[in-house]
Amino acid sequence: MEEFGPVQILVVGFGGTDFKGEILEELRQLKERDIVRLIDLVVVAKDAQGEIAGVEVSDLTPEESAQFGAIAGALVGLGMDGEEGAEAGMVAGAEAAIESEGEFLGDEVMWSIADTIPSGTAAAVALLEHRWAIPFRDAIRNAGGVLLADSWVHPEDLILAGAVMAESDDS
Repeated sequence: MEEFGPVQILVVGFGGTDFKGEILEELRQLKERDIVRLIDLVVVAKDAQGEIAGVEVSDLTPEESAQFGAIAGALVGLGMDGEEGAEAGMVAGAEAAIESEGEFLGDEVMWSIADTIPSGTAAAVALLEHRWAIPFRDAIRNAGGVLLADSWVHPEDLILAGAVMAESDDS
């Protein structure tokens, strides 16, 4: 069974619905270099009249979708009921992935986005597998390391931290 890298849930909003393809081009380049793989992507646009257009895509083959579903199901099952839960979760996860034809986010997420966004805007939810991290993760495991924390720090986080520090200095 293929191992998957860390999967990021990325939610992005757009102030319009007129896309020119630069995001898809960058994603294509990242995929070609095996940096990321698109597990699932849902994009929803709502025009000025409130009409909805949506699309869902994935890079996974049906076999890879079943494997991903099995791995995710096994991990959830392990947390719920140990080894027995892992076995049951693996089967349930694979079956769910096959039934949904690899659409992990699905119609429910698409309609939830459509209900949330205002007219004249768009939003996307992506499950991105970080392929670049697999050898790094494996090296950590092989050296006996275990993950203690994992977080992303964005430039906006640092700006906010600076603002909080400035406020505390003023007090």
